[in-house]
Amino acid sequence: MTTHMTGTREEWLAARLDLLKAEKELTRRSDELAQRRQQLPWVRVDKAYRFDTDEGSASLADLFKGRSQLLVYHFMFGPDYKAGCPSCSSIADGFNGIATHLANHDVMLWAVSRAPLAKLNAFKQRMGWTFPWASSHGGDFNFDFNVSLTEQQQRDGGFEYNYRPGVPLRGDGGPVPAGAAMTDGPTFMRDRPGMSAFVREDGAVYHRHVSVARSRPQRPQRNGRLVASPQVRRKLSQVGGGARA
Repeated sequence: MTTHMTGTREEWLAARLDLLKAEKELTRRSDELAQRRQQLPWVRVDKAYRFDTDEGSASLADLFKGRSQLLVYHFMFGPDYKAGCPSCSSIADGFNGIATHLANHDVMLWAVSRAPLAKLNAFKQRMGWTFPWASSHGGDFNFDFNVSLTEQQQRDGGFEYNYRPGVPLRGDGGPVPAGAAMTDGPTFMRDRPGMSAFVREDGAVYHRHVSVARSRPQRPQRNGRLVASPQVRRKLSQVGGGARA
């Protein structure tokens, strides 16, 4: 038995035009919010972060590779992981082609994870990836940019994610009920996915604030020039699927 609405072609067209009007209004509102996001102040990065790369130890400025803009994808791969996060791996499957296009438009794209470089490279080879991947193992980078948390933060909720206070986690990764005791959660839950954008200008590095959650990353902009297409943003924000065996 048919349970959905049926109608004539004329009725469908009238309804579709009405929906199109609402869609256009939503697009205009989204554009207004994007403009406000682009107008957020840049924050200068003065801390001397170090990363392990295939070319040796590197600073945050070194990751720019001569470009003026840098996108860092915070790939969930902690020191104790046996493999990379399945959802992050699904996203990273599209990085090879995207990284090349961005590099030709003054933007470097890197993945950064807390696992040691040797472990990252082994997984990278398994997956057939060629995009640059750096290790922040032993450093503060992921913690300072709110995509990693300590065991204590995991227990008491003393952390921030996506600009909001964190919620204590149970051992199975779920929220802790009020007044309930909590066991040690898996180390998997101490790393979060996200995207950070940086700009280099006059020798200084600045952080551009974009959402660290699995929402659509904001395109970096410099002097009013957008450098990544909507197609690139959609690819970067895809989730789902799993890592290849």
